[in-house]
Amino acid sequence: MNPSSIPGLDRVLFTEEQIDARIREVAAEITRDYEGKSVKLIGVLKGSVFFLTALARHIEVPVEIDFLGISSFSNRSGAPGLVRIAKDLDDSIEGEDVLLVEDIVDTGFTLRYLLQTLAGRAPNSLSVCTLLDRHSRRIVQTPVKYRCFEIPDRFVVGFGLDHNQLYRNLGYIAVMKPERT
Repeated sequence: MNPSSIPGLDRVLFTEEQIDARIREVAAEITRDYEGKSVKLIGVLKGSVFFLTALARHIEVPVEIDFLGISSFSNRSGAPGLVRIAKDLDDSIEGEDVLLVEDIVDTGFTLRYLLQTLAGRAPNSLSVCTLLDRHSRRIVQTPVKYRCFEIPDRFVVGFGLDHNQLYRNLGYIAVMKPERT
C-alpha cells in the first residue's frame, strides 16, 4: 500500500527494506548471544506478532514461541494505568532463556510489569527485544537489550502497530498525521 493513498498517514518512517535489514542484524546479535542454547521468544499480543515472526525466521539457534496478551486500564487518556494479563503463557518458562519481544517500548510501565511478572516465574535468563524504542517518553527505566530502531515522539503504525486496530498489515512503519484539535 502506498502511504500517500492512505488517509491519516503522514510519511514513511522506515521502509520494508530498512526493517528487514535491521531485523536481520538484531537476529544475528541474538544468535551470537544464545549460541549453544535455545531461546523462548514471548510475544506481547497483538502488536509484536509481525516483528516476532520476522525475527524468529532469522535467529539461527533453536527457538520456541509463546504469547502474552495484556490489557491496560487508565482513568485519563495517555496516563499510565493498571496492566493485567488477559492471555497468559501456554507453557512454563522456569529454567528457560526467555526473550520478551515487544513492538514498541514507550513509557516503560507495561514493560516493567511484564518483566516483574515473568521474573517471578524463574526463567534462567530474561531479556527484552523491541522493534521500536521511544526513549524520549520513558518514565520507568527498563532494560532493553535489543532494539531495532529508536523513534521520535510521534504516533506510528504499520508492521504490527495499529490505530484503532487498523494499519497493522502495512509492511513499513509510517507516522500518522497529527490530529487537528
